Amino acid sequence: MLRAQRFSSLTSPVTEVFGGMMIVGILWYGTLLALGDRPAMRPEELITFLVVALRLMSPVKSVSNYPAVMAGALASAGRVYEVLDLTPDEGDRPGETTAQFHERIEYRRVSFAYADEAEVLRDVELEVRRGQVVAVVGPSGAGKTTLVDLLPRFYEPTAGALFMDGVPITRYTRRSLRALMGIVSQETILLNDTVFANIAYGRTDFTLDQVRAAAAAANAEDFIARLPEAYQTVLGERGTRLSGGQRQRIAIARAVLRDPPILILDEATSQLDTESERLVQDAIDRLMRHRTVFVIAHRLATVQHADRIVVLHEGRIVECGSHADLLAADGLYRRLYNLQFRT
Repeated sequence: MLRAQRFSSLTSPVTEVFGGMMIVGILWYGTLLALGDRPAMRPEELITFLVVALRLMSPVKSVSNYPAVMAGALASAGRVYEVLDLTPDEGDRPGETTAQFHERIEYRRVSFAYADEAEVLRDVELEVRRGQVVAVVGPSGAGKTTLVDLLPRFYEPTAGALFMDGVPITRYTRRSLRALMGIVSQETILLNDTVFANIAYGRTDFTLDQVRAAAAAANAEDFIARLPEAYQTVLGERGTRLSGGQRQRIAIARAVLRDPPILILDEATSQLDTESERLVQDAIDRLMRHRTVFVIAHRLATVQHADRIVVLHEGRIVECGSHADLLAADGLYRRLYNLQFRT
């Protein structure tokens, strides 16, 4: 669709020129027929002449605006090519191998800062065993999202390192490392493409039956079936045809389809109404089974059953334990809990 729009923009001036030439030709030929040996046009011929002449205004206006439109397009294209010519920050280095995950993930004295800003994470020490559900909680700005963004190597630590089964994750290619992970965040990225393409998300080896099974597991099958063309329905830019809960279920279906051993949930239900949250949470509960899960949440009710709860404050882990242990400790987690469930 986008390619068609771009092609239309490029061919529009040519079309308008030919259209204008045809109108001029019609006017010239019509004038010859109307006048012939007569000194003037009849009233009906004059009206027809004026109507056709007015049709000439649109192509003339379009062609006259074309230089300004092209100047803006060329300037925009220049900026796009400047970005495309930049050397990518990411790239596989010689010697990097295919990532594998069997036992544990470790953060060893990990710190991180954006550019020249203050550190967002400070000396984080954390070990997560395969199959554990680990919740990351804390006040806004504590570094929760940054903590999990380091795992797929969206960023590199400014100090310390992450390990997978005792191997630094920098020894693995980014593509293979990210293939081990499914990510569902509060901001779901959808393409201006079909439902099928959005769930398959760049993969061409999935069948329709596999996509349908993933949608069913994500509680998305019912609303997809009600769309005009079901799985072939184009969702529009950023999925504008869907509600927030529906977009989240598409994101969950993506993760189900890939069946990753590691799952990252970043505030996946924070902006949903009650009914949508119930459907999304039910799908997430199924998705979490038999996986290693990192859950970021402000709503502590959604993480009480996690195997471990990690409490971040100003970039440091200040508490770590089960829900019951942290309540008994009467620290920051207890204070956050009391704020949310005060009666």
